[in-house]
Amino acid sequence: MRRHRNVKIVATLGPASSTYDQIRGLFEAGADVFRLNMSHGSHPEIAERHAIIRKIEADLGTPICILADLQGPKLRVGVFASDDGEELEVGAAFRLDLDDTPGDVARVQLPHREIFDALEPGAHLLVNDGKIKLRVKDCGADFANCEVVVGGVISNRKGVNVPDVVLPLAALSDKDRKDLEFVCGLGVDWLALSFVQRPEDMVELRDLVGMKAAIMAKLEKPSAIEHLEAIVQMSDGVMVARGDLGVEMPQEVVPVVQKRIL
Repeated sequence: MRRHRNVKIVATLGPASSTYDQIRGLFEAGADVFRLNMSHGSHPEIAERHAIIRKIEADLGTPICILADLQGPKLRVGVFASDDGEELEVGAAFRLDLDDTPGDVARVQLPHREIFDALEPGAHLLVNDGKIKLRVKDCGADFANCEVVVGGVISNRKGVNVPDVVLPLAALSDKDRKDLEFVCGLGVDWLALSFVQRPEDMVELRDLVGMKAAIMAKLEKPSAIEHLEAIVQMSDGVMVARGDLGVEMPQEVVPVVQKRIL
């Protein structure tokens, strides 16, 4: 079953691909690496999939690589009074703050003080995978008054990207640290860190992992590209996360960035 080719195929396992027959079928069809996404699935579910992969490995007498992908910091808005959310019009004012009162067409909670600490007037925030774009007009320690640059529907707990600043966030959340300890106990071949911003993020991961697994930097943010050479030096591998890069920078720039990374 050894495949003598340069390109490796990574298959992410989930509820629809969690049995012995399904995972073995994926491997025999060409998958080289199985990705355990720590953003989804409980520890018992992850452990069960891990055990199945190792059994297939033993049954076939060939090594199979397992990649555990840590969630990283997840930035999301709060909830709205309306279950359907609100329609933001271009040019309208919209406020983000720490108040946990359900939001409306004029404001919503952003429960991440670290974002307000880093924001400056003129910075942009992207909501719901970049479908909504806000420009900061003025801000403080617990609020940001914005103008809607690209409108659309905003609803409960949509993700937020902040492409213009380096956020003062720990590379590993409390959840990541628990997940890291768990998968290292199981035994995985690779650990991937999401939303890397600076070389120090990979240093922190290496200090925790030691030689238990190889470490991979997921390049999803412009700040990571600014520190590309140093991040590569600190990593065993890198992942070109085109989807998130295409949210945080102009899409036409992504192929150029990918070529530079390669």
